[in-house]
Amino acid sequence: MSMEIREAEDGDLPAILAIHNHVIATSTANFSYHAVDLEDRRAFLHDRRARGFPFLVAVEADALLGYASFGPFRPHDGFARTVEHSIYVAPAHHRRGVAALLMPALIARARDLGKHVMVGGLDAANAASIALHERLGFVRVGVMPQVGFKFDRYLDLLFMQKILAD
Repeated sequence: MSMEIREAEDGDLPAILAIHNHVIATSTANFSYHAVDLEDRRAFLHDRRARGFPFLVAVEADALLGYASFGPFRPHDGFARTVEHSIYVAPAHHRRGVAALLMPALIARARDLGKHVMVGGLDAANAASIALHERLGFVRVGVMPQVGFKFDRYLDLLFMQKILAD
């Protein structure tokens, strides 16, 4: 069986919600504390669609393995050509190459939309995510020490970016 990348559909929302809330509850890949509900994820997906941003899922057979999306980096017009992405993989599918399949598809979408830079904000201790980004040509551009707080400890935020222009 092979993985397929496609745009997310409303029917994917329960699986997306489960992945998202698992990340919130168990990791520092997302600095949020509180689980969200299905309506939150529906609004997020529909907002991305309405603004022309991709929301991709990796699927295999009937299983949703992970998802990735990007949106505005900052709200001001001068940042319109820069996007910030997020990518999450279901725990049962870690280390299967799901993120490595989703990210190039997301990068291609950013290029297709005329974006110039992709930015990722990562927990500076997340070695696996850092390694993935580096393999895909992202570079470390700055660390903000102790700006996050989760699980009773301060977290450093690492910014990585990829300039998309050839």
